[in-house]
Amino acid sequence: MKLIDCDETRHASPILDILNDAILHTTALYDYVPRPRESMAAWFAAKRAGAFPVLGAVDDAGQLLGFATYGTFRQYAAFKYAVEHSVYVHPSHQGRGVGRRLMAALIERARAQNLHLLVGALDAANVASIALHRAMGFRHAGTIEQAGYKFGRWLDLAFYELRLETPRHPVDG
Repeated sequence: MKLIDCDETRHASPILDILNDAILHTTALYDYVPRPRESMAAWFAAKRAGAFPVLGAVDDAGQLLGFATYGTFRQYAAFKYAVEHSVYVHPSHQGRGVGRRLMAALIERARAQNLHLLVGALDAANVASIALHRAMGFRHAGTIEQAGYKFGRWLDLAFYELRLETPRHPVDG
C-alpha cells in the first residue's frame, strides 16, 4: 500500500463509490441518498479552492483502498486554523491499517499547512472510528445527542479533536 494525492480524473469515481457505500450501509455519513457522479466535480473544486488535500491509499495495482481529506470547519474567519476531516476506507479493506496510515498522513499535511485543530464528527456508535481517533491522539470534545435520524433510529454525533502545535505564530485577519 502506498499513499498518493488523489486527482479528479483517476479517483473521483472510486471515491464516490466509497462514499455512496457509506451512505447506503453505515452511519458514517448522515446522508440518505447516494451522490450522483456529477457531484464530484464540485467536491474536487472545493478541495482545490481551499488547498485541502485528498489523500488516497492505493494497492500495487493502483486500486483505491481508502481516502482522507479535510475542509472548512466553519465559515467564519477566526476558524481559519481549524478543519473538519474525513477518513473513509473501502469496506473490503477495513481493519487492515489503511485508516491509520491515511490519518497519520492527514495530520502531517495539516501541520505542514500550519493548521491548529482537526475536528472529527463521528457517529457516537461508530466504535471503530472512535478507536482510531483515540489511538491517533484525538480526545472527545462533546456529543450532540439525537443530532440525526437514519435507519429508523436517532443518532448521536460525537466530536473528536486533535490540537496541533502549529502555527507557531497565529495571526488575526
